[in-house]
Amino acid sequence: MMKQQRARRTREKVLDAAAEEFSTQGYSRATLNAVAQRTGMTKGALYGHFASKRALAGALMSQSRQVWEEMRLARDVPGVEATAVLEGLVLDLAVRLKEDVRLRAALRLATDCPDPVGPAPAVAAPSGAPDIFEDVQRGLVTLIRRAQGEGTMAPRPPELVAQLLLAVLHGAPHVAFGPPGAPDDPAAYDAAWRLLLDSLTAVPAVGAARAT
Repeated sequence: MMKQQRARRTREKVLDAAAEEFSTQGYSRATLNAVAQRTGMTKGALYGHFASKRALAGALMSQSRQVWEEMRLARDVPGVEATAVLEGLVLDLAVRLKEDVRLRAALRLATDCPDPVGPAPAVAAPSGAPDIFEDVQRGLVTLIRRAQGEGTMAPRPPELVAQLLLAVLHGAPHVAFGPPGAPDDPAAYDAAWRLLLDSLTAVPAVGAARAT
């Protein structure tokens, strides 16, 4: 039992180190040597938990999809309007991406990692397997369409709105919010997201719609 617990702790330590490496270096530049150095392990010991860089990337991407599904189920409950679910999920993701290096790594891996479940290609290529980007985009599009059907969201192209939200989610953790030179201000971060969500979900007044 103690051996199993120790193995689990080591595996989590490796995943954290790999997430740091992938989030800063991307898939192609990350190395198992660098991951091992971050953990203080030998490369041979690392192989005892993950056989390859692709296996590490696959584990992080799989875990991120589970995290997203748990977040979605916690928000999307019966009786809650789709707009409220959408806003809550986007804000949850924004905060989580600031705090969770594994999720940040998974988003980056989704854009430049080879298919972690298929045969290794000759060169790195975008993943052909479902990933966190695909899962989140699909979920956002569904919620946007529901909100538009409920009349609580402007009739903009759902795919385009989802892509915009994903683009901002991907870049927001790398931007300091607040006065220039000052530490990151959580209140300014929340206000920026509220501004974006309000502009995307607001339904234009009839007069304003005719004017445009």
